[in-house]
Amino acid sequence: MKPAQEFFQELIRLYRPFENQLNVQLSGHGLHRAQWTILYNLYHNGPASSVEISHYQSVEKPTITRTVHQLEEAGYIERIPGKDRREKRIQLTKLGVEVYEDVRKTIDRFEQGIMEGISEEKQIEMIELMKQIKGNMKG
Repeated sequence: MKPAQEFFQELIRLYRPFENQLNVQLSGHGLHRAQWTILYNLYHNGPASSVEISHYQSVEKPTITRTVHQLEEAGYIERIPGKDRREKRIQLTKLGVEVYEDVRKTIDRFEQGIMEGISEEKQIEMIELMKQIKGNMKG
């Protein structure tokens, strides 16, 4: 098997178990991965439109709309006016920030556990490789 073939086979084999285990961790907080990703994005990048969030996650806007609605009903996010009347931006509420910071502790423990034995240098190298691969896909 060529290295590129093996790389992508391992990536596929890694992604699903990671997502399943992540969802187990999040379920203790009443969340799932799609919701967590939106909370993460808003916490680290500030208010955003549904379109911006859909681009960030590389998913369709209707998927984001449903997830945003769930988070809004939970009181974790709120809609705020954008630059023009048509644009609605989404931001974390005070409760949303508190929930994010609480869940972050759980996710930090989870992520640290699965990265055990992998040096920070190797982790940074892999991050750079993933960014390069993602860039190559856009080209």
